[in-house]
Amino acid sequence: MKQVTLYTDGSSLGNPGPSGYCALLEYITKNEQIFYKQVSGGEAYSTNGRMELKAVIEGLRVLHEPCEILIISDSKYICDSITIHLPNWLNKGFKEVKHTDLWGEYIHLSQSHVISTQWIKAHNGNPQNEHCDKIAKENAKQYSKSRIAIPTKLS
Repeated sequence: MKQVTLYTDGSSLGNPGPSGYCALLEYITKNEQIFYKQVSGGEAYSTNGRMELKAVIEGLRVLHEPCEILIISDSKYICDSITIHLPNWLNKGFKEVKHTDLWGEYIHLSQSHVISTQWIKAHNGNPQNEHCDKIAKENAKQYSKSRIAIPTKLS
């Protein structure tokens, strides 16, 4: 089984507000070289938690074979949800759980993989995490620039 390290980060300006995410996949090729693949994007109006989860989902989406995946994130929400809370949520029918639509996608995409998580402190010098943080923030800023004013009162 291929071993993949998945670095993720999400950002929201305003929380909720313009938001972005980044997933960086890292694995060793057959010729012993490190290979990286980046997936990123954003939304005009979302939360940090949704973007953290969206980064994980989009990282999983690009994998086309079962893998052993280590998700490295500075989000305790992601790490604890995957390793601790998700089994309980499944047993209780996802009652009072935020982002059930995204958790459904995560469950579907994660079924063929062996997944573990590792929490790391944000802005602590991990180059891959810093890269994801930078890209997620840039994406959020792009959505901030592209927002159009919607009148609250039409005349």
